[in-house]
Amino acid sequence: MADASHDKLRSAFGSYVTGVTVVTARTDTGDPVGFTANSFNSVSLDPALLLVCIGKGLSSYPAFCNSSHFAINILGSDQKALADRFANYKGKRFEGIEWQESELGCPLISGASAWFDCSLFNRIDAGDHDVLVGRIHSYTDHGKNGLGYFRHEYFSTDNRILK
Repeated sequence: MADASHDKLRSAFGSYVTGVTVVTARTDTGDPVGFTANSFNSVSLDPALLLVCIGKGLSSYPAFCNSSHFAINILGSDQKALADRFANYKGKRFEGIEWQESELGCPLISGASAWFDCSLFNRIDAGDHDVLVGRIHSYTDHGKNGLGYFRHEYFSTDNRILK
């Protein structure tokens, strides 16, 4: 597919409203790593499974390939700056950010709407991405509204339910 077609395809995918997450893990040396992802979905309740897609071109891709655990941090509606930082920043992304270590050793970002602590259940090769399927070992729902993404723009949700 030509690059122009990639842009059109990316635009078409952008018409789907998603939430925004930061996926985290640890390197072999214990350093925290993370990336922003909106390709996150629930998979199964029994067993408790979720999935996220990781681009093979990401600088943190090797760390996620070698890790047996990862965490999904669903960002709160007030965490746009964190989404941008983990999507674009090339330095130490965790520097100056408040977080705690999960039971499985993954970074959990403070102020997140919810988080899921996972072990790797399956990795599926999917073109220029891998699909990481995680078995959920623990999770917390803080009850905060999440950060949304639509047509290359962030938006914050409110408490209205549309009927």
